[in-house]
Amino acid sequence: MSTDDVLAGVGPRLRRIRKEKEVTLAALSEATGISVSTLSRLESGGRKPSLELLLPIAQAHQVPLDELVGAPPVGDPRVRPAKPIERYGRTMIPLTRQPGGLQAYKIIEPNRRLEPSPQTHEGYEWLYVLAGKLRLVLGEHDVVLTAGEAAEFDTRVPHWFGSTGEGPVEFLSLFGPQGERMHVRARPKKTSGE
Repeated sequence: MSTDDVLAGVGPRLRRIRKEKEVTLAALSEATGISVSTLSRLESGGRKPSLELLLPIAQAHQVPLDELVGAPPVGDPRVRPAKPIERYGRTMIPLTRQPGGLQAYKIIEPNRRLEPSPQTHEGYEWLYVLAGKLRLVLGEHDVVLTAGEAAEFDTRVPHWFGSTGEGPVEFLSLFGPQGERMHVRARPKKTSGE
């Protein structure tokens, strides 16, 4: 819809809203400080609407400005997931759709206990646990992350992650080429003396 089409629809919308509110042009003029003739020309399309005119009218009618100008409806906010990928015995749901750069996945790891086999490759990875427990072997570290915890690491360090064998785990994974790093700053825990 062009700007001219949007502006052409303002006049009839102003008249409709005023009639629905059962307000006369004289009463609206008194409430807004805009002359009756200007209000009449706005409603008939003889005067181009401006922000200076529309704001007091919106306030007088107690409606959002969007209602006066007929803003397009908000589109469907749902994210349509791509087809899940089954790889390495886990389900990976892509959350990004563009090739290259940073990639985001929701990963569902089934309940199983596997022997870690750390791998390396170029890039950087960030993990965030949604539910369950995720075992992460990173270099000399062997840690368990629980819901709400995150980890980030250079993927050139030998690493492996999977279920602890105590149930399935769901987590988000962001990874990409070296240099596209996502940093999460954790607030240090307070000690009892603070």
